[in-house]
Amino acid sequence: MDNIKKAVDLILNSKKVFALTGAGISTDSGIPDFRSSDGYYTKMDPALALSKDRLLNHPEIFYKEGYKILLDLNDQKPNGGHIALAKLEEMGYIAGVITQNIDNLHTKAGSKNVYEVHGETRGIHCMSCGKEYEFPVMREKVEKGEIPPRCDNCGGVLRPNVVMFGDMMPDDFSRGADELNDTDTLIVVGSSLTVSPVNFLPSYVDHLIIINNDPTPMDNRADVVIHENSTEVLTKILEEIENRK
Repeated sequence: MDNIKKAVDLILNSKKVFALTGAGISTDSGIPDFRSSDGYYTKMDPALALSKDRLLNHPEIFYKEGYKILLDLNDQKPNGGHIALAKLEEMGYIAGVITQNIDNLHTKAGSKNVYEVHGETRGIHCMSCGKEYEFPVMREKVEKGEIPPRCDNCGGVLRPNVVMFGDMMPDDFSRGADELNDTDTLIVVGSSLTVSPVNFLPSYVDHLIIINNDPTPMDNRADVVIHENSTEVLTKILEEIENRK
């Protein structure tokens, strides 16, 4: 039996299935893997470019480097992999998605139950009064030269809803982890499973399906491992499930 059919059998025989996604699911949307040879971080240090310290203490540098990454992510479109996961959720075969990505592509694709454990780039908020704004407000202020951008309500500093280096993990992480307490099967897509604390999440479940171009530290624990393009694999899994209905 091939790996697609094995994966589908496992999904169909599980009471609850969740997906965990990393940067690899978004490469077909034109977003390079942060750690690949052509990724963003070949030209900058991520621990500095997207750090809370740089945002607060060196905003002029942050808005030349880290902010440009957020702008780029904000303009991308979901690919077939994101759409397949959204359809599987709509059909009731997966319960939701935990994602390491900040590119908003799962929500754009139509996924409803999404835990964004590293934040998102749809919105921003005031660090003083907490007022929420849409991301284009920051874009408009920065384009006008307002650095750092300020809150119209209280004058406080505005920041993206992204987990920076130096930030605490958001509520979405603990809520996503709680979802896995009664999850049978986790589908890992496009994650190297090397970034803490997300790489501990697969240990919450009994069964693993790993879809990633490169080997991961959890491959030897997985029921099914597929080292192929995630868009193609997820599309095939969806088609196989639809064919069995």
